[in-house]
Amino acid sequence: MILPITVYGNPILKKEADWVDENQEGIQELIANMFETMYHANGVGLAAPQVDYSLNLFIIDTAPMIDEESEEKPLKAVFINAEIIEISGEETSFNEGCLSVPDINENVIRKSTVKISYQDENFVEHTKTFDGMLARVIQHEYDHIIGKTFIDRLPNIKKMLLKGKLNDISTGKKKTFYNTKLNK
Repeated sequence: MILPITVYGNPILKKEADWVDENQEGIQELIANMFETMYHANGVGLAAPQVDYSLNLFIIDTAPMIDEESEEKPLKAVFINAEIIEISGEETSFNEGCLSVPDINENVIRKSTVKISYQDENFVEHTKTFDGMLARVIQHEYDHIIGKTFIDRLPNIKKMLLKGKLNDISTGKKKTFYNTKLNK
């Protein structure tokens, strides 16, 4: 089932997400719905707060952004109860967008490597290090479970310049081809 995506201005996007209990009812259905929603909206990642669930859960599928000549391999994965252990490497800038901030793309500086512990969809524990585009996508989605969007990573002057567009998103004036959910 395709879920509405919460957009900038919705308080759930500023809240730190709750830990997911292994016995939580409906979690597998939520994961399936999140993948369906993400693909429908042409995304490469989606966090539970973006579909109005305050849960430490996000999904990624980087296949659409990795070209065939790239050395980087795409990854489709589920991250539950994720905790970043270390962010390191070279700082790089990349033009990021977000399904919760439709039609705004800005250069965001992030480090190139992330070490993260998490559970997969079967609640198996993992600790892995990711580099390059995978590290960026993971950091972007992780931000959602700690109450941040990529807008929070922009310089104040850039945020001021985007104020009108962000207001249009939070008040529902900005329309998208996918269903959205405004403030509660």
